[in-house]
Amino acid sequence: MYSFKPDILAQLIEQLDGGGLKVVDLTTPLGPETPVIDLPPMFAPSPGLTLTEISRYNEAGPAWYWNVLHLGEHTGTHFDAPIHWVSGKDLPNNATDTIPPRKFIGPACVLDLTSDVERNPDFLLTVERIQAWERDNGQIPAGAWVLLRTGWSKRTSKEEFLNAGEGGAHSPGFAPECSQWLATQRDILGVGVETVGTDAGQAGGFTSPFPNHNFMHGNGRFGITSLINLDQLPTTGAVVIAAPLKIVGGSGSPLRVIAIAPA
Repeated sequence: MYSFKPDILAQLIEQLDGGGLKVVDLTTPLGPETPVIDLPPMFAPSPGLTLTEISRYNEAGPAWYWNVLHLGEHTGTHFDAPIHWVSGKDLPNNATDTIPPRKFIGPACVLDLTSDVERNPDFLLTVERIQAWERDNGQIPAGAWVLLRTGWSKRTSKEEFLNAGEGGAHSPGFAPECSQWLATQRDILGVGVETVGTDAGQAGGFTSPFPNHNFMHGNGRFGITSLINLDQLPTTGAVVIAAPLKIVGGSGSPLRVIAIAPA
């Protein structure tokens, strides 16, 4: 049995304060201009953020400032729970209020696909590519977050970020068989991407539409989207904390994703 040593947490704080470890913010700033996914017109759209002031040191509240937030659960850097997709709707503990919080924290495995995506914005990660990564870095450990570093977060305008064109959006993601393999052959927490959704931009037109959502959530895995600063993480050796709001029955939530990494 593991014997906990109280000085482990003290050492963590010492390393953070002393510069041996750093905290990396992986979260896109959330504002009214933050892009949200575009769906075909036959489907109900997800709204972006609307911020309405309640008071700001005035007659409505002389000593305080606060706002009303109106937004979809899946806005900006956000968490996808299994209940978000039909394949995960009947799983136990599948919503943001029932997922055990231990499952929000895990080691990061970062796959650098930047050069591939520069050549082809529709690049799809394959099983073979992950297996090659594992030969160099070891098998993806249980309870890990698999993060795709693509450079997509460097696209600063909404038009560049969503990259809609002929035939829909064009952005990288997972080949269908890759999503299935990761969700069933590796005991991961889930996947994280820099793009607006965890599926590729063209995934709605795949033979089985949106396979990453289908396989990940059907197997109780999670998704994180719109990540930034993945270039500040090592390939392995960082720990990611991605805790959604505890929304009752929530299918997802905006969240502040942070990583603890070697300095």
